[in-house]
Amino acid sequence: MTIHAFTSFSYSYLNRARVLAKTLRAQHPDWKIWAVLTDKEPEGFVFDLSDEDFTGVLTADDLFGDSLDAWLFGHDIVEACTAVKGRACVRLLKDPDCEKLFYFDPDIALFNSMDPVVDLLDDFSIVLTPHQVDPEPRNEKGAIQDNEIASLDYGIFNLGFVAMANDEEGRRFAQWWDDRLCDWCHDRLDIGIFVDQKWCNLVPCFFDNVKVLRDPGFNVASWNLSQRDMRYDENGAARINGNLLRFYHFTKLGAVGDTMTQRYAQDNTEIYELWWWYRQQVLSKTAQEVPKGWWYYGIFDNDVKVPKSVRELYRERKDLQNAFADPFKTGTGSFYNWLLAETDLMAEGKGEKGFTPV
Repeated sequence: MTIHAFTSFSYSYLNRARVLAKTLRAQHPDWKIWAVLTDKEPEGFVFDLSDEDFTGVLTADDLFGDSLDAWLFGHDIVEACTAVKGRACVRLLKDPDCEKLFYFDPDIALFNSMDPVVDLLDDFSIVLTPHQVDPEPRNEKGAIQDNEIASLDYGIFNLGFVAMANDEEGRRFAQWWDDRLCDWCHDRLDIGIFVDQKWCNLVPCFFDNVKVLRDPGFNVASWNLSQRDMRYDENGAARINGNLLRFYHFTKLGAVGDTMTQRYAQDNTEIYELWWWYRQQVLSKTAQEVPKGWWYYGIFDNDVKVPKSVRELYRERKDLQNAFADPFKTGTGSFYNWLLAETDLMAEGKGEKGFTPV
């Protein structure tokens, strides 16, 4: 029996996914590591699995078949790459060789083994990590708002990581998650949904054998840095509050991530060194042939960007879905031409050509 792991991304995040795969392979060379791709290669770029640290690839086409384009059109890039996670779990758990299954976001890097979670899955069916495992002091109003209140808004658990055993309860969770993400993986805070995360608030209510992992060395990120201190021990191992750093979640690489890190890492120099290392790793894994912001499903077939409002309209209107089975198509009788004639929604993109930034 084998442990399987996967990450879900578009080619714009390939550099990050490569860093994840490299660090995961270094810790667990015997695991099967899957790339779940909701994208197609840009012209001039070839994704050659023999040059990668991944064992195999699952595409959105593999997971959704002929229904993909119409379903996918109703999602932006974040929603889409998140929504396929449940279906990927169901598919991989059907492999008789898969004993335990791990999911990691592509912007994660591992620094020590995941053996503690492997062992937990002998006794538990599902392992989740909360955004925070320690409360903020009462007088830290900014941290309470940034961290605890944000968790109430966006989800108690960070679904950049989840692990499950290939047992009855683990498979039941995967199927439920797939069902919800197929229909409801949207950024809709107005109705209480934030892609996959808020659904998993319900996991301890709906499923047995759930482990909430509170070890501070797992899923370290800006949303919990206020309560986590990183130091190197005498052997050079990174430790968080004395516990081994298992993996760090380098969310929002760029100005936003820098701002939140500086706010809560403060004078913890080791955190800034870790970010410097990660930036160098991402740069070294960047394929110059992939245009910045590339996403094959971000545009109509005439290269015009699909505005988010258009995606929302399409997914809410069954009549439009029935009338236009291939919503990415342009030309006579197309959804695109209907939009131009019947709405002003295409003005949002102002006829912009190119790729959707991510």
